[in-house]
Amino acid sequence: MLVPILKQGDYLIASVQSELSDEDLLKLRDELVKRVGELRSRGVIIDVTALYVMDSFATRTLRAIAHMIRLRGAETIIVGIQPEVAFTMVQLGLKLEGVMTALDLEEGLAYLQTLHTSKRR
Repeated sequence: MLVPILKQGDYLIASVQSELSDEDLLKLRDELVKRVGELRSRGVIIDVTALYVMDSFATRTLRAIAHMIRLRGAETIIVGIQPEVAFTMVQLGLKLEGVMTALDLEEGLAYLQTLHTSKRR
């Protein structure tokens, strides 16, 4: 399953629309890291609203994506984690350490805009 990646100004938005296999997650990682450089993006939002399961591999991969993108000079925000998913992640000890999260796409975009506005000053 391919994840659509849209360019919105200086940002990329990857909208996960269904459950992803491990291979799909790795393809998403590679494509996002590549596009950040090609498009000189300043931020990436990964919308996981459609995910109702987040296992340890998915959590590790999302965390790795965020760290790789930061090394490329952009910030990553993961948005849309469902309440049940958040509950399960906490129960299983799965963490997105060092990764910004937001309630939804709107909040994620607002955070990136605030972040980049404050960096310009």
